[in-house]
Amino acid sequence: MLQTAMIYFRTSLLRSIGIVLVASLSILNVIPAHADEATKGADSAKIMRDFYQQHIEAERAKSITDKDKQRIMFLLGVVLITLVLITGGLGIAMVVYGKQVFVPHMIFAGLSVTLAIVHAIVGIVWFYPF
Repeated sequence: MLQTAMIYFRTSLLRSIGIVLVASLSILNVIPAHADEATKGADSAKIMRDFYQQHIEAERAKSITDKDKQRIMFLLGVVLITLVLITGGLGIAMVVYGKQVFVPHMIFAGLSVTLAIVHAIVGIVWFYPF
């Protein structure tokens, strides 16, 4: 009894998989619907012009003004000078006064170099073409 149930279940499972496979393959034979090819050239030009205008308006909405760019660069510069001064102070404290601040000195040096690279890249990308 148990063996016949397992055989019946196995064959019904295989049969179900076959039915699903045949049904999914039959979907591929559906004839595709074609768009109306009677559109005129003037209509397509108008559509392209509208899309272009929409793209230009979206770009203007996303753009940053030069004043905001200068403000961001100024703030990056202030933070960079502060990090460089802290790094220099920690270096002087190490050399002149013999303090054990090598790890903080290296951390601030790494942050200074990273921010200097970011500052240079942002400046080139935003202000190079003038």
